[in-house]
Amino acid sequence: MYTVSKNLKLTAIILMVVGAIGLIYGFINVPSSVEEVQELIAHDDHAHDSTLNADHAHDDEHAEHVFHQLQNKPWASIYTAALFFFLLSAGALAFYAIQNAAQAGWSPVLFRVMEGIAAYVFPGGVIVFVLLVLSSLHFNHLFIWMDADVVEHDEIIANKTGYLNVPFFLIRAAIYIGGWAFFYRLFRKNSIKLDEGFDLALFKKNFKLSAGFLVFFIVTESMLSWDFIMSIDTHWFSTLFGWFVFASMFVSGITVIALVTLYLKSKGYLEEVNDSHIHDLAKFMFGISIFWEYLWFSQFLLIWYANIPEEAVYYVQRIEQYPLLFFGTFFLNFLLPLLILLNTEFKRIPWIVSLAGIIILVGHYINFYVMIMPGTVGESWSFGAAEIGSILLIGGLFLYVIFNALTKAPLVVKNYPLIKESKHFHY
Repeated sequence: MYTVSKNLKLTAIILMVVGAIGLIYGFINVPSSVEEVQELIAHDDHAHDSTLNADHAHDDEHAEHVFHQLQNKPWASIYTAALFFFLLSAGALAFYAIQNAAQAGWSPVLFRVMEGIAAYVFPGGVIVFVLLVLSSLHFNHLFIWMDADVVEHDEIIANKTGYLNVPFFLIRAAIYIGGWAFFYRLFRKNSIKLDEGFDLALFKKNFKLSAGFLVFFIVTESMLSWDFIMSIDTHWFSTLFGWFVFASMFVSGITVIALVTLYLKSKGYLEEVNDSHIHDLAKFMFGISIFWEYLWFSQFLLIWYANIPEEAVYYVQRIEQYPLLFFGTFFLNFLLPLLILLNTEFKRIPWIVSLAGIIILVGHYINFYVMIMPGTVGESWSFGAAEIGSILLIGGLFLYVIFNALTKAPLVVKNYPLIKESKHFHY
């Protein structure tokens, strides 16, 4: 049985404490009034020797706009981090279900790692749901369609109220999160039961559950991406968006499986895991990174080339206000993983796979940041205490939950029909 080391547990707790302090500071540090924002803008103008003379009405309107953006900033930061880690764990759960449904022979020695990471689906989902409820209670303005005054004066948003209304939105959110957590609970229950003795019925049950979950998942994941992310930019829509978000969460989930596996091996666990297993995980990291880039480029090219104003504005805003981050995702999520993992032998070297994994996780967090921040804080973005604190807080909780889950059962499944094939997997 695996036991969490004191150092790892302490590290997770320290991350949460430091992260909470940073996030609290981010909330405290936001301007408390429009007048305070006006002073900041005036100070900034003087610092840049600005000679622009706008009328007072325009100044007041701009200051109020910036005020709401800065008020949103810590909320958007914690929402981005919470959603990223939640969907990352859901990506690992989807990968686990795929292995079960495909009756893959190479991966059963990694099942408990996948189950451990997927254990975060429920607590992570609860955090996201609480943030959505707080948004619906107007603690923030992350979703402009929740503001009745905005809807009243916006015909496009008003025409979407049949779908975008708070009760229906929260019901859908509960179905997504509750459904994924429910399937995980069934997977985990059957997996642990199988450790007690061979039972072909349990194996078949998990196979059927996996097939059913994947159908449920691919529908709910697409809808979740529309609700939780795309509806932030309420006027804009893309038919590729669900797949785009899926590719990001899927490759991130697989990457964490690889990193946790390598960590456990470095501590003397998972002796049955060999270079071929690591090679296969790295192949998925490599392949899904290319798939993500295909979707990124396809979505961008079609919208940019068509140049329909209400569609192109999504990319205009990101290119003008977030150019380094927007184009940086191309290098972090595609070019660097491609160059690092292209060589077959590199996929078997732990430190190279770890390096590629860290780059992929950083890149896909930035991808989520670029999807969420422009519609919530606009040009008033910056990467400071709230953003770093949110990552540390949620990341520390994520580490604590998944490694604690790994202690609840043996690190390698027992009595699984394909476990011997997995243990002797070489090529």
